[in-house]
Amino acid sequence: MPESTKSPDDGELEPVRIPDRQLEGIEASVRRLMEQSAQQAQQLDHLASAPPPSGSPFAAFGMPGLGGPPPAAPPEPRPILELDGEEREDELDALSDWVDDFFLPVYGAEVTTAAPWCLQWQEHDDVVAWLHALWLAYQQHKDPEAGLSGLFVWHRDFLTHAVAAIRAPGGPLSACMTSPDRPAHRLLPGPPPSVRTETANTTQAAEPDEPTS
Repeated sequence: MPESTKSPDDGELEPVRIPDRQLEGIEASVRRLMEQSAQQAQQLDHLASAPPPSGSPFAAFGMPGLGGPPPAAPPEPRPILELDGEEREDELDALSDWVDDFFLPVYGAEVTTAAPWCLQWQEHDDVVAWLHALWLAYQQHKDPEAGLSGLFVWHRDFLTHAVAAIRAPGGPLSACMTSPDRPAHRLLPGPPPSVRTETANTTQAAEPDEPTS
């Protein structure tokens, strides 16, 4: 890279030559500066497009922040017989959809005297409880966290026992439909209260009410 200097004789500038080794060093320095400038520009673009930082310094490690309130846990499922009012009706509607759309088309064997059924099974509390528990177990075991064997476990440990209890010849539906041509519905009476409970109720009813002041 020549530079011009002024000659003492005629005043004209003469070119000054820089050694090739020194020139290569200058070119290498310029390249490094350009590369560093490009890297800095990329970093600025990345910072400009990055999402706002989380309030927790442990968010990148999947840990909750210290001092803040813990995340709200999902509500735990409750047995349907413990629900009341609209909450129970909504749960029963969802259960009926699962039974009619999935359970019966796949696992609903033919109605016979050995496998009775009832078109009003929602009126049988024990059947509702069995089917609701079976439905909750199905939701748990079809989840990816249950692993590849989750549904096998559901079939083996839950489905077989529930169906055997619900549709047994002497089970809760034995007085209902035993033939598709003869639909029926009947609630069988359960055992009466125990003697101890009856005695306690009788004694309590016999006691006079305390006078109010």
